Amino acid sequence: MTRSTTLAAATAAPEAAVAVDPVGPEPAPTRVPRPRADAVRNRERILVAAREVLVELGSGAPFDEVARRAGIGNATLYRHFPDRAALVHHVVLFVMDRVTAQAEDSLAEEPDAFAALCRFTHAAADERIGALCPMLAGDFDGEHPELVAAREALAEAVEALVAAGQEAGLIRTDIGVGDLMVALSQLSRPLPGISCTEVEGFVHRHLQLFLDGLRAPARSRLPGAAATLEDLRQKTM
Repeated sequence: MTRSTTLAAATAAPEAAVAVDPVGPEPAPTRVPRPRADAVRNRERILVAAREVLVELGSGAPFDEVARRAGIGNATLYRHFPDRAALVHHVVLFVMDRVTAQAEDSLAEEPDAFAALCRFTHAAADERIGALCPMLAGDFDGEHPELVAAREALAEAVEALVAAGQEAGLIRTDIGVGDLMVALSQLSRPLPGISCTEVEGFVHRHLQLFLDGLRAPARSRLPGAAATLEDLRQKTM
């Protein structure tokens, strides 16, 4: 080997060493597959059907009835929700998310804040928010991170709605969001042994009577202090 060849090899060696990647090439990013459209539709049908069944029959309602009303087989139901706790958890999330969207849409689309409050309250009753309350007792995990986030989003949306009405002078200032949600829950919850569909007309009639009592100026002095959602949470824990 000539001297020049040896020198060239010695010079090239460090460059070859630097080019070696001990870790190897980075893996290509994996794409998270989107759920199929029919799977998304099935899931929503299950949640709507489960909401109605749980409201009518309670948290012990049979899965067979949920599947029947959703128009699917039991295997499809179990693929989405493997047990009762998972189903109840997701039904509550589903309702809370939809009620939050109702509050936001009402405030954005109605001509004034009182009209928005009325639209929201009636829509929330149609989502069965009051009738779902009994399911939140017992061993239900109300502090699950998903539920905490949904509860905070709902509180923020309803607080914005009430605040807008009070700032505009349309809603009396001696009430809080907690007052609204307690009345909504109590007035939209059917009596034992009576389904939601049998009392819907009365629910909306009584809710409108309540809403008219929220108009400003106030025509009476309320006992006690305005209730917040945090007050309700602490009292029910």
